[in-house]
Amino acid sequence: MELAEVIRRRRMVRAFDGRPVPADVLDRVLRAGLRGPSAGFSQGLDLLVLEGPEQTARYWDVTFPDPERRARFRWQGLFDAPVLVLPVPDKQAYLDRYREPDKARTGLDDEARWPVPYWDVDAGMAVMLMLLAAVDEGLGALFFGIFAHEAELLARLGVPAGRRPIGTIALGWPAEAGDAPAASAGRPRRPFDDAVHRGGW
Repeated sequence: MELAEVIRRRRMVRAFDGRPVPADVLDRVLRAGLRGPSAGFSQGLDLLVLEGPEQTARYWDVTFPDPERRARFRWQGLFDAPVLVLPVPDKQAYLDRYREPDKARTGLDDEARWPVPYWDVDAGMAVMLMLLAAVDEGLGALFFGIFAHEAELLARLGVPAGRRPIGTIALGWPAEAGDAPAASAGRPRRPFDDAVHRGGW
């Protein structure tokens, strides 16, 4: 598929049919994420992958522990996603990289000196590459935040202390039904000329 078509087709899918994702397909999506930009080639990104009902249930049992709340959740098909990926950046890998001789003069071994946290920026770019790779493979994907019980989830999944994901990607085959668009999907796109400022604001 041409890149322009992949970009045009990309959307957030919230209902999955539960079929497993073949290992080679999943690996291609994950590899795409790991090809993203990395400041100083720090490579400070880990992908925590939960595959199949037993592993993904561990995620949902922590983040949606209340059965009534879970039953009221609008997108029930999200719970059928066969794969969940947590992109977990490693700030320390960046700080350590910028202590090395070829980077030390930048002063970026001190977190306060970074204009923005590139470890999170790079993780976000990796997410977008995985979302686009999913489209190219015929999969559906959704990126969403971890809004509750994050500390308990990370402890249960064995994430090292001091590390936290920027969110979660659900991956799988889109369901034919149950994927109602979010309320915001009806909002019109900003006109191109309103969003693009050439030569200054």
